[in-house]
Amino acid sequence: MYSLILGGLGFIGLNYIIKNKNKKIICVDNQSYAANTSHLKYLKKLPNFEYFNANISNQKTIKKIFNNYKIKYIINFAAETHVDNSILNPKVFVKRNVLDFVSFLQIIINLKNFDKENIRFLHVSTDEVYGSLKLKQRKFLEEDKFYPNSPYSASKASAEHFLRAFSKTYNIKYMIANPSNNFGAYQNKEKFIPTIIKSAIQKKKIPIYGKGLNVREWLYVEDNCKILKKILTHGKNGHSYNVGGNNEINNINLVKKVCKILNDYDSSFDYFSLISYVKDRPGHDFRYSVDMKKTNKLIKKLKFNKFSINLKKTVLWYLQNRQTLHKT
Repeated sequence: MYSLILGGLGFIGLNYIIKNKNKKIICVDNQSYAANTSHLKYLKKLPNFEYFNANISNQKTIKKIFNNYKIKYIINFAAETHVDNSILNPKVFVKRNVLDFVSFLQIIINLKNFDKENIRFLHVSTDEVYGSLKLKQRKFLEEDKFYPNSPYSASKASAEHFLRAFSKTYNIKYMIANPSNNFGAYQNKEKFIPTIIKSAIQKKKIPIYGKGLNVREWLYVEDNCKILKKILTHGKNGHSYNVGGNNEINNINLVKKVCKILNDYDSSFDYFSLISYVKDRPGHDFRYSVDMKKTNKLIKKLKFNKFSINLKKTVLWYLQNRQTLHKT
């Protein structure tokens, strides 16, 4: 029985595969700019790993996989994810996150050997589909309406709607996860925490949008992968699950925490001096935070480290793997 991982060379997908490297895994990835192709050589040495360089909308590849392998689980990580890029080129996000995903769904519903009753299908979305919160507003609940404010979040919300529609129309069983902001090893250099670290290493200004007061709930990627595994194996059909890190911090304080770690690592330079404020981006959501009550019922026995420990671990990983800040 294989797990089919869509977008497995991306940040979260790669971490998921590494964490489950002893399982039988098939990875489909189109090797976009954000793919961790440098790690592919290691993955291919795993005894139970199969790789297909293709888009998830590639009918020939998807048919081949289902004809040659017994699929038990499907996890969709495949997506364009950077909000700034979605503002510059929204059509790419519609193509990748909506049209390609719908094409994949259309392919599998027409397969004679797609086991609708027994295959467990988890679609990984985002908390950004819910929109933005005010500072003292309650956290997002799974039943909240969608109010996406960027082309990225709109494309992810659209994908969720299509999945639900395909479930009602074609009887596809599914679950959806809505994680908060992830951080950890192998993340693309365009993301916020790698940007902070890369700028600091190069002694360049660390850019912070606006006044740095926007609030995010940060989720360590390895913790996210553990939770996603639980949702995949124990989640209920047709249900969505919020996945958060149980912490909130504004951007400026996050940058200061990273600078403190860097100062402790290298006391010869004051990394706080690099903090710089830049023009805010259009439609910048003020705050994200998700209510985890529903998901917590599935993950009672899982244990997680504190945010401060995971953040330090992440910063030190990038310091020891500086080449990833250039290649990814």
